[in-house]
Amino acid sequence: MARKHVVSILALMAFGVGGAAFAQVPANIAKALADPARPAADTARDAARHPGEILALAEVKPGDTVVDYIMGGGYFTRILSGAVGPKGVVYAFQPAEFISFKAQYGEDQKTTVAALSNAKAVNGPMTALDLPDNVDAVITVQNYHDQHLKPFPADTAAKANAEIFKSLKPGGVFLVIDHAALPGATTAPDALHRIDIAQVKSEVEAAGFKLEAESPLLASSADPHTASVFDPSIRGKTDQFILKFRKPK
Repeated sequence: MARKHVVSILALMAFGVGGAAFAQVPANIAKALADPARPAADTARDAARHPGEILALAEVKPGDTVVDYIMGGGYFTRILSGAVGPKGVVYAFQPAEFISFKAQYGEDQKTTVAALSNAKAVNGPMTALDLPDNVDAVITVQNYHDQHLKPFPADTAAKANAEIFKSLKPGGVFLVIDHAALPGATTAPDALHRIDIAQVKSEVEAAGFKLEAESPLLASSADPHTASVFDPSIRGKTDQFILKFRKPK
């Protein structure tokens, strides 16, 4: 069966309009998830975060070059490393602004990359993003909204999206996951660490990407969208959207 047809079937499985929708998890990603070297704290989060299905949606394959954009503690960096295998590369980007705000972000990047033979640290300011070129996929998880925090210039997201577009190969995937805000909630990034899905779609498409699909995999109808994502009443249980964009060939 042609690869293009297989991907089309997976897309139909993964991006249903209603109800739970799950993509088949390829062997390379399943193997990465089963790696005994993964921290126990990471594997304990898998059931809620669905990393296997998410990376299947991003079409992460052995040998790929992938960017974990705003890597945080390295949860997805570690899985990506196993999924792309020894012939692949994972670039783990940690913004200089994050490291200045909290030194632990820098330590997390160092220790994560040091433990992974195919991972490389990428540093520098988010406001002057410079990523490697010719990559297969870029993923950003729960951090897109940070580009709209008050300390950053208003054009931070637009410039970052343009650099990500430049970085990707034609046909490459940009996968965005974030905490959903109420429609039109322009102050949500600062107050709640959320963002309106319509705003993300508009900004990323303005950079030249095509929205290929969206998934309800991390959706939660119980989330009122009015509390900070760090509020104990909702932390770890927020309504999150998954948007799959593609750079046209």
